[in-house]
Amino acid sequence: MLLLRCPLLLLLLLLPLSSRPQKLPTRDEELFQMQIRDKAFFHDSSVIPDGAEISSYLFRDTPKRYFFVVEEDNTPLAVTVTPCDAPLEWKLSVQELPEEASGEGSGEPEPLEQQKQQITNEEGTELFSYKGNDVEYFVSSSSPSGLYQLDLLSTEKDTHFKVYATTTPESDQPYPELPYDPRIDVTSLGRTTVTLAWKPSPTASLLKQPIQYCIVINKEHNFKSLCAVEAKLSSDDAFMMAPKPGLDFSPFDFAHFGFPSDNNSGKERGFLKSSSKFGRHTSSKPRVDLHKVCIGNKNIFTVSDLKPDTQYYFDMFAVNTNTNTSTAYVGTFARTKEEAKQKTVELKDGKVTDVFVKRKGAKFLRFAPVSSHQKVTFSIHSCLDAVQIQVRRDGKLLLSQNVEGVRQFQLRGKAKAKYLIRLKGSKKGASVLKILATTRPNKQSFPSLPEDTRIKAFDKLRTCSSVTVAWLGTQERNKFCIYKREVDDSYNEEQKKREQNQCLGPDARKKSEKVLCKYFHSQNIQKAVTTETIRGLQPGKSYLLDVYVIGHGGHSVKYQSKLVKTRKFC
Repeated sequence: MLLLRCPLLLLLLLLPLSSRPQKLPTRDEELFQMQIRDKAFFHDSSVIPDGAEISSYLFRDTPKRYFFVVEEDNTPLAVTVTPCDAPLEWKLSVQELPEEASGEGSGEPEPLEQQKQQITNEEGTELFSYKGNDVEYFVSSSSPSGLYQLDLLSTEKDTHFKVYATTTPESDQPYPELPYDPRIDVTSLGRTTVTLAWKPSPTASLLKQPIQYCIVINKEHNFKSLCAVEAKLSSDDAFMMAPKPGLDFSPFDFAHFGFPSDNNSGKERGFLKSSSKFGRHTSSKPRVDLHKVCIGNKNIFTVSDLKPDTQYYFDMFAVNTNTNTSTAYVGTFARTKEEAKQKTVELKDGKVTDVFVKRKGAKFLRFAPVSSHQKVTFSIHSCLDAVQIQVRRDGKLLLSQNVEGVRQFQLRGKAKAKYLIRLKGSKKGASVLKILATTRPNKQSFPSLPEDTRIKAFDKLRTCSSVTVAWLGTQERNKFCIYKREVDDSYNEEQKKREQNQCLGPDARKKSEKVLCKYFHSQNIQKAVTTETIRGLQPGKSYLLDVYVIGHGGHSVKYQSKLVKTRKFC
C-alpha cells in the first residue's frame, strides 16, 4: 500500500496494458532512495514520489496536474501543499485504476494515447480543495486505492510551491513538530532591540533530530512559510522572458526564474541576475527590507540595530537540517520604543555653550535672537571626533556640514527668526564641543587656526637637553603657549589619541609644565611659521609637547600633540 514510489510506475501505468488484470509494482527501495537524492529527477515531472518533498512552479492561469497511485484500500494518506509567493487553488481527487486495457478482451493493447485519455480525461471524485496562501494539509487514516490527481492553479502571478505526499504519515514525520504553544513571545522591548523567546520543537527536544531556528524580520507582514521568505529574498517580481509552459527545464534554468536551485537551498540569497540566455535583461530593484538569520538551536534571541518607534514583524521557523523541511511558528509583531525626547538647549547671543553628544547620538539647541539682525554667525569647536551640524531657520534647512576642529558659519538673518541646531555624534565615539551663536559679526570667541595644526620636530637639532619645534600660525595676532610633560618610553600613539581633547585649555595644566607664551602672526600666510627651542630637558627622556592658541575671548584651541625624545648620548 503505497503511493507512486518510483516515477517509472506512472510510465508503466500509461504503457499498453494486457487484457489480463495487472497489479502495479511495489517500491524498489534502493532505486527510490537513489532517485530522491537526485532531486533533478523530479523537475518538470508529473509524478509525486512517496515520502519526499518536491519543489515546482506554476505559470499564471496555467493549471498543472500531478499524479500518484495508492494500490490498496484503507491506506493512510497525507498530502501537504506549501504556497510560496502567491496564493494557490488546489484540488485533490481520486479515480479508479483501469483493470483492463480493452473491454473486448482481445489481448491487443490499446494505443498509448488512448490509454492516457482514458485515465486523465475522466473526472475523479473530489476529496479536498483549498484556495489561499496557507500551508494546507489533506490527511486520511484510510484512503481508497486509485489514481490520485493533484490539480494546482495560480491566478495572481507566476509562482513556485512545494508538495509532500506520503502513505506512512505516522512514521515519516517530515516536518518539524511545533510545541503545544507555538507562539513567539516578546520578552523585552527597547528603542533599537527586541528580545524574542519561544518553546523548542519536540522534534529537537524529544526525538533528538537536528533542528535549527531561523528568524525573519521585516516591516511589512508575517510570513506563513520559509519558502515564501526565500521567494521574497530572491525574486524581483519581474520574471525574465520565459519558455512556453510544457517545455523541459533543467535545474540550471530554474535559477533564472527566481526559483531556488538545489545548490543554494538553505542559504541566504539576494536578487538573482538575469541571463542573456532568455534574450533580455531586467533591471534590478532595491533589495527588500527583509532579513533572515539562523541561530542554531537556541530558543531566545535579541534582534538589534532596529529603528526607534518602528513596527517590525517577526517569524520563526524550525528547520530540520537533515531534510531541509521547515515549520512556521505563529508570527508576532512589535513596535520599538520611541527615542527619548531631547531636551532643547537655549543658546544665548555671544555666549559659548559646552555640549556633549553620545556616540551616534544627537543634541538639539535653539537660538532665538531678541533683536532684528542681518546676519547670524555660528562658531563651533569640535574637541574630539567630528560632529555633524544642521541648522534650520523656521523649519527650513540652511546648513548641513561635518565639523572637525574649529569652523565658523555665517548665515543670512531674518526678523523674528528662530534657529534650530541639531548636532549628531560620530560612529567612532562621543563628541565634546563648544558652540557660540551671535548676531554681532565682529564677536569671535574662538581663535582662527591654520589648516595644518601639527607640530614639527627637527631631528638634527635634537640634543641631550633640548628639542626644537615649529608650528604654523595665521594672519590674526594670537597668543601661543607651549607646554611639556615627561612620559614613559611605553607611551604610544593610542594613549596620545585619548588625550586629544582640544577643548582642555592651559588652565587644566600644571604650572611646572609651562614652557613659555608668546604672540605671533604674519600678514604673509606663507611665512606664518614660528619655531621654538625647549631647553632644560633630561637626556634620553620622552616628552609630550602641546601648543595652545588663545583667542581674544579667552578660549583656547590645542594643536595636535607631539611626542619627542632627547638624545641619550651627546
